[in-house]
Parts: sequence; C-alpha cells; structure tokens
Amino acid sequence: MVSYRVRGGNALRGTAFIQGAKNAVLPMIGAALLAAKGRTVLRNVPIIEDVRRAVELAHTIGAKCELHEAERTLVIDASELTSAKLPADIARRFRGSVLFTPALLHRLGEAVVEGVGGCNLGSRNLDFHYLGYKRLGAAVEENETVIHVKAAGLTGAKLYLDTPSHTGTENLIMAAALAKGTTVIENAALEPEVLDVIEMLTRMGARISGGGTGFITVEGVDELRAVEHTVMPDRLDAGVFAMAAAITGGEVNLVGASLEHLGVVRWKLEQMGVEFATHGAVLHVRRERPLRPINIITDTYPGFATDLQSPMMTVACLADGMSYIHERIFDGRFALAGELNKMGADVEVDGSRAIVKGATPLQGADVTAHDLRSGIALVLAGLAAEGETRIASGYLIDRGHSYLAERMRALGADITREILPSTGTVS
Repeated sequence: MVSYRVRGGNALRGTAFIQGAKNAVLPMIGAALLAAKGRTVLRNVPIIEDVRRAVELAHTIGAKCELHEAERTLVIDASELTSAKLPADIARRFRGSVLFTPALLHRLGEAVVEGVGGCNLGSRNLDFHYLGYKRLGAAVEENETVIHVKAAGLTGAKLYLDTPSHTGTENLIMAAALAKGTTVIENAALEPEVLDVIEMLTRMGARISGGGTGFITVEGVDELRAVEHTVMPDRLDAGVFAMAAAITGGEVNLVGASLEHLGVVRWKLEQMGVEFATHGAVLHVRRERPLRPINIITDTYPGFATDLQSPMMTVACLADGMSYIHERIFDGRFALAGELNKMGADVEVDGSRAIVKGATPLQGADVTAHDLRSGIALVLAGLAAEGETRIASGYLIDRGHSYLAERMRALGADITREILPSTGTVS
C-alpha cells in the first residue's frame, strides 16, 4: 500500500526534469515485440509502475527485458516468444497490455487476453480494437473473462475508429505493419505520442504515411528489425508540473517540456493567468496574478486533454469565480469532486458537467485516489492546502509519474511517498 503525504504552503520554485511519455513507451514496448531478431533499445524510459508491469508481462510471454532504471533505458530481446497468453494477474493491472496483441498475432498466430486493466474511468470499450483485427482477417472469440484472437495471417483492409483513440490507432498500425497488402485507418488519433510510435516503427522498417492527418496508410512489410529509439517527453507530466507552479503561485523551469504538445491546455492556463516562455528545450512557467475562472470542454488531441482535466479542476478551486467543466471523453473522471469537497472545495457534478465555485481555501484531509489522474490532482490540492493531506491508493499515481516526490521536493514541496503498513519504507 502506497500513500502520499503533502503539506501545503510552499510556492514551487526551481527546475524539474520531465519524464519520458507513458503513452508513447507502452506501445513502443509492444512494437519491440514485433522484431524477431536483435535487441531494441528504448531511452528516456519513465520509471513508472506501468512500465514495470509491461516488462513483467513481456517476460511472461518469453521476451528478455533489461530495465536499467538509473539510465532510464530498456533493452528488449523478443527473438523468442513462447506464450500467447496475457495472464489476468498482470494484464488487469494496466491497460497497456492490449498493445501486446499485434505481436502475438504475428509471431504466434494467436493472443489470449485474460484481463485488461488500468484506471476505472467508466465506459472505456475495447471493441473497436478487436473489430479492427476481424477486418484484417483475425477470428475473435470473447466471453466474460477471456478474449481469444487467432490469425493464420493478416491481410490489409480499410479500417475506421468510432473515436480517435490513441491506443486503438497504435494497435491497428502495429497489426497492419506486418499484414499483407495495404491498410487504411480513418479517424486515426493525432496525439504526438502516436507520431512518436510511428517514427519508431518506421525506423524498424514499417511503411506508414499520413501520421497526424487522421488518415493513416500502412503498406505491409515482411519483417521489422530491432532499433534504438528515444521516447519523447511526457506532455501530461509537463502539464501537471505547470499546474503545480500555477496552484502554488510559483515559478519553475521544465526541462524537456514542449509548449506545443500541451495543445489547448496551454491556452486555458494562460487565460487563468499562468505565464509561459520557451528557452530552447526549457519551458519557463510562472503565476504571479490571482487565478481567473475557466471553461473547459475535453476533447481528443489537440483539444483539452481529458487526462489533465482532473488537475485543472483542482487549480480551478483557487480561481476567483465559477469554472465550468464538460467531460466528453470518460464518464468516470468526476470521482475527484467528492475528494476535493472533503478538502473544502465547492464542486457540483451533474452528469458529464461540473461547476467549480472558487476561490475556496483548501484544508488538508485524508483523501483517496480513484485513478491516476485524480491521484495527481489531489497531490496538487495538497500543495495548495493548509495543513497535511494524506492520499491513499498512491500506487495509482506511481503508474504514471516517476519519482514524483523527489522531483517535487527539488522544487521546494513538502511531500513524502510512504509504503504502508508492514515495511515502513519512506521515500
């Protein structure tokens, strides 16, 4: 059991290093399994729990993986895959397990998915992944606990996504990369992470065009080779640290952060009174003026990222006036509201909409992370609150943010990660 303890009152100042992108590295691990020869080297790997689970799962199916945490480097040798089974005890703990399916189909002719995990975000259907496999020629058998996908060989086809899911786009690109013929994917995701995965696959020998346009064409090839690739910075991690500066009235330098990758989030933070300046590979963020209220509608990239809606809700609690949030992506995002209200916030939820009435002074309290993003949002609340905040289910935070306590302490935050109850280990 992991928890975080945060004492508020300190304006964050200094320099933070942005981690590698969680939503890029997980599909890259899946892509590395497509190479039947050589060793893939991934650099700037975030040392997060989802990566550890992906490595554990890769070991289970026969790949050899070496995660060098100090160097943030992962070496993968997938020359021998021995099992098509993605066991539930690992797979249910993180959603990225579905990204192993294309490699298993191509390398072993089948994939047995016993469980798919991740955050509890309400309706988050994976049907379009498996419908895409069917259109490529796979047979899909599904029951309550297991999905069995079989394919003697995949053939290119015209595919479409009901919504431009980045995981769905990446999965179907990987499946199409070694399929015979041409595959066209319509309504494909536009996220920078998808483009980074396409860049890696292209280095591996895949023939992919149209990335970033919504219409991706994949010409199947006979084999893919192992390569070396550096994972892009995590725009969600950057957004969180920018909001940490905003909510505490601080001033920070974010090494590796891309202002362009923040999309609409950047403009909304500026409307609230946050100032940005780019100096080469360093993003300078500060907030000196009182926070202003904001209206947010989440959308697929380049719209306002649903993953940053929860942290922004927390920042809005300190804005002087009414903020309005419309969550259009995941219907389970608003579990955060009840936890913030325990800390003195005034957040009303009505279906997919929320009203945040500010500014309300936050008070430290015992709260619970319901998912990764609500967990990091509660850390931000703790930074701005009077007194001590204890956040239970801290493992969810560790799924997406590496060495969070250490990086925030370097900025002056009073935050501790605690492992309870038996070991008493504190970091």
